[in-house]
Amino acid sequence: MRLSRTAVHGGMQAEPNVTPFLDVLLVLLIIFMYLSLTQQKVITAQLPDPTPLLGPNTPSIVLEVRPGAMYAINSRVVAGAQLAGQLRAIYDGRPEKTLIVRAAPGVRYQEVVTAIDIAKGAGVVGVGLK
Repeated sequence: MRLSRTAVHGGMQAEPNVTPFLDVLLVLLIIFMYLSLTQQKVITAQLPDPTPLLGPNTPSIVLEVRPGAMYAINSRVVAGAQLAGQLRAIYDGRPEKTLIVRAAPGVRYQEVVTAIDIAKGAGVVGVGLK
């Protein structure tokens, strides 16, 4: 605060000095703008190869998520308790560890996420949604 003497009243009167406050706000604004620009998140995506190599083509594995913790791997029904073991047996000898996940109508999003989590635990590296 700055004190000044006024001629009218003959006494001291307080006047707020906001210049230092505005300087601090300006510095904080610049700092927050810099931090928000440097902390942007990046989502990496693996796009399919536009020119696939001609060679032995391994068939893709499709996991269908059905209601009631039931699954199907390439149209073969698998119970929820056996899913991890089945996926591990399939992907142990495969060089390409990608899985396509398809949800049946009416399946909750949490069930799809659970299936993807089980597949990742079984050794699947890439997951595609269909």
